[in-house]
Amino acid sequence: MTPTGWAWVALVALAVGLAVATSALVPWRVPRPSNAARAAALRDVPDDVVSRGRALHAALRPSSYGSLLVGLLTALLLGLTPAGARIVAWAGQPFGGSWLAEAVLGGLAILMLTWVASLPFAAWRHTVLRDYGLSTQSWRGWAGDRLKSVVIGAVAGAVVLAGFYTLTQATPLWWWAWAAAGAAALVVLLSFVVPVIVEPVFNRFTPMPDGPLRDELAALAAHDGMPVRDVLVADASRRTTGLNAYVSGFGATRRIVVYDTLLREAPAGEVRSVVAHELGHAKDRDPETGTLLGAVGTAAAVVALYLLGGWDALLQRAGVDSIASPRAIGLVLALGALAGLVTGPLQSLVSRRVEARADQHALRLTGDPVDFAAMQLRLATVNIADVHPPRIEYLLFASHPDTVERLAAAREAAGTA
Repeated sequence: MTPTGWAWVALVALAVGLAVATSALVPWRVPRPSNAARAAALRDVPDDVVSRGRALHAALRPSSYGSLLVGLLTALLLGLTPAGARIVAWAGQPFGGSWLAEAVLGGLAILMLTWVASLPFAAWRHTVLRDYGLSTQSWRGWAGDRLKSVVIGAVAGAVVLAGFYTLTQATPLWWWAWAAAGAAALVVLLSFVVPVIVEPVFNRFTPMPDGPLRDELAALAAHDGMPVRDVLVADASRRTTGLNAYVSGFGATRRIVVYDTLLREAPAGEVRSVVAHELGHAKDRDPETGTLLGAVGTAAAVVALYLLGGWDALLQRAGVDSIASPRAIGLVLALGALAGLVTGPLQSLVSRRVEARADQHALRLTGDPVDFAAMQLRLATVNIADVHPPRIEYLLFASHPDTVERLAAAREAAGTA
């Protein structure tokens, strides 16, 4: 069988594996509140909370859609015209057209162009968040974070680009198999590395002071069968007034992280509710599930990329002779952008189901639907959430159940629906 034949076999096997894993591991049947409970929950939300959330998201909508549209158009321009190939070739000229120089320098040039295209919309969003009091970050701090992101992305991008195109040069017939395995392994590695190495770049973490709340959170985790190494406080107030907490790491590296804003704004019972939700993710191995699905999906994408490389009309439009050439980086970016646009709603649906299960876990673990509901209302108020967003936006983009749905779940748990 030819390499292309084996690639089709691999793609089918990965697609079947992804479908089976998604079917088995995603909580598709998690209970959803009734329409009557949702209607009652919506009446519980103060009118000013509803109107302020809608106003904020109306103000954010132009920057969000603008960023999405411009990002897609930039990717298509660089990938479905010879522009991307010419930029990569130009970047490699000082080094004699070396494939490695084209891969690393040309690839970073393409990525930098997409970043620059999105930057005005990111600044627009930051302006809106500052106007509404959600962001406490100065423009200097905001620019510093953007610079950190660029540096981290450039280092990671250079390593990935060099590794990928080394494979395409060394094994021109079978690079797709090695690259698929390497991409899957990279997804797994990053799931362990990011909490330990990347998170401290953007936030400072300090142990939560000894006291009743720290003891309660540690005991809650132990009672849930998910003991943690530490309970930390993140200095999120340097950037935002938003409230949040999360459980980070795996096994021996697992720790509870609570935003300092949450500690300042919410009483202990509501903090416990948020942490119980996050423990639900750990208990049900949601990070591991996400890593597995991400690894298999990424491997399938690499194989699909190889097969699309056999489409001559596509290569001609991009001005390249092979998908494995560094000059096809723009084309790879364009295909990735289109794939993200298509698969995004499904990823959002999966995320909403997983988050709804974590909500149910929090309600069971704490046995306190009153504090759960109070916390959801506080989150909606402080984070200025759109408590009941337009249906189309909810289906396409929402990664969590909306506030009304979560309040309705609490009403049903309390028997007041």
